[in-house]
Amino acid sequence: MLLSPEEQAAQQMLSLVAVFNAKLSIEPVRSTQLVKISFESSDPKLAALVANTVGEVYIESQMRAKMGITQQASNWLNTRLSQLRIQLDTSEQKLQAYREAQKLVDIEGIAGLVTQELEQMSQQLVVARNEKNNLQSINRVISEYGNNNLELLGSMPEITSHKVVQDVKREVILVERKVSELSEVYGPKHPKIISAKAELATVKTNLNKQIKGLITGIEKELNRITRTVSALEADLAKIRAEYQNITRKETQYNQLKREVETNRSIFNTFLSRSKETEVTSDFTSAAARFTDRAYAPNKPSKPNKKLIVVLAFVASFGFAIVMSFVFDALNDTAKTKNDVEGKLAQRMLGLLPHVKLPKNSVFPIHAYLDENYRRFAESVRTFRTSLLLTQLERDLKVIAVTSSSPGEGKTTTSANLAMSLAQMGKVLIIDGDLRKPSIAKRFDIPVFHPGLSNLIVGTEELTECVHIDEQSGVAIMPSGQIPGNPLELLSNIRFSELLELLKAKYDHIIIDTPPTQAVSDALVIAQSADSVIYVVKSDVTRIKPIKAGIERLFESKAHVAGIVLNQVDMSKSNDEHSYGYYDYHDYSQKPEQPTA
Repeated sequence: MLLSPEEQAAQQMLSLVAVFNAKLSIEPVRSTQLVKISFESSDPKLAALVANTVGEVYIESQMRAKMGITQQASNWLNTRLSQLRIQLDTSEQKLQAYREAQKLVDIEGIAGLVTQELEQMSQQLVVARNEKNNLQSINRVISEYGNNNLELLGSMPEITSHKVVQDVKREVILVERKVSELSEVYGPKHPKIISAKAELATVKTNLNKQIKGLITGIEKELNRITRTVSALEADLAKIRAEYQNITRKETQYNQLKREVETNRSIFNTFLSRSKETEVTSDFTSAAARFTDRAYAPNKPSKPNKKLIVVLAFVASFGFAIVMSFVFDALNDTAKTKNDVEGKLAQRMLGLLPHVKLPKNSVFPIHAYLDENYRRFAESVRTFRTSLLLTQLERDLKVIAVTSSSPGEGKTTTSANLAMSLAQMGKVLIIDGDLRKPSIAKRFDIPVFHPGLSNLIVGTEELTECVHIDEQSGVAIMPSGQIPGNPLELLSNIRFSELLELLKAKYDHIIIDTPPTQAVSDALVIAQSADSVIYVVKSDVTRIKPIKAGIERLFESKAHVAGIVLNQVDMSKSNDEHSYGYYDYHDYSQKPEQPTA
């Protein structure tokens, strides 16, 4: 597809821009407001020129953008200000028109006067109603007694409390006293007695007259106060209506007034902002400035050989760490107590440390008794203690020692366990590996020495088949002559009878058996043993064959006492069960370094 000259020029420009962007670098300086502009070029002067030019162009573009934004803001404020002025004028006109239509002068003062008048009228009405209720109660009593029953009416508190009635009653009492005094001196027909009685009758007649007049006055007063209450109620209703009308007008007036005040506040705010924008619109301050301009460098920045070397070292170191983690994850072996208890679900009886030996040398079979291997001996003692404590409920006479494959250290473990138990009683160690025996060789016993196979067959006596190790005091029974059918020989009833005979002579019997994965001899021996100790070489034997060997022992109904982890590298082990690798005097000695 052919491109037009304009398209070709655009493509070329895009390529140039891409190359330019790839060489240009702008980085912020941490914890500051500075940025670093750099440009890569084979020409140092060109690199400095481009870096300075980019900064100048940025400053100029920011100034133009700022001025444009300021101008846009000013135009918008002016337009908005015109709209707000119209809104303010409209709201003020509405307020004035409402004030003129309702003929309002001082709406707040009028409302206050009406409120005060309403309160006074309410108080007068309450007083009038109380007086009316009092007169109604008096009139009700008068109606019950009757208007002619002046004696009962005269005893009413409302009647007797009147001043005129009290004065008349006082005269009656005085006259009655006078009559009483004269009656004691004169007879009933004496002129003074007659005159005093006539005066008493006149006073009583006046009292009845005053009572009747007071009753009539109470009725008239009740009528008057009733009319007063009605008039006050009418006036109160009128004032309430007037107050509600004034309140409605005040509410409408306040709404219009608030609208005017709001519009005026917004208008003043925009007016102030517009003035500020007009004042600052011609101020052209730069948004950025140069702190240091670029100069042509004296030496090239690439390639950075030191950085390349450091990065290569870091990458190699990181790769080595990753690979170590990968290898550790792929290492499916038993190395620690957690592996034994977590992956194998077995009891950890102990672990024996790896001892570095000179080249072409063999680990001594009497290491338990050697002063140079004190820590190894202490680990064996710990293993022995753990075994005895975990098997307290069993008659631990016959102990079979096996492993998954050859070379895991079961013979060394058997021999050193026998030596440690020999310090507590009589111990016999039997080489039960009738295929590849090693006990005789390790203890420097002649290979033709009769042993287990000879006893089972019945060609030799027990005393001839047992060798006493003078250094440790352990009784040793080699394998004897290697038979052609080891499995059938071990399955013979004579082997079980032999073990029963040996139990009566020795406190502990240690049997070194063949590996479980090679042959089935260990399974047969395990059936006659009280417990089986499974030896695992640390960081070498894989989990799968260990599980397979333990499962074969369980299938043969053997009792597995636990696992001994052998040849543990204590410089790598962080196992919390790493006990027993110290002597009684020095906790900080390095692992054993036996002399050649």
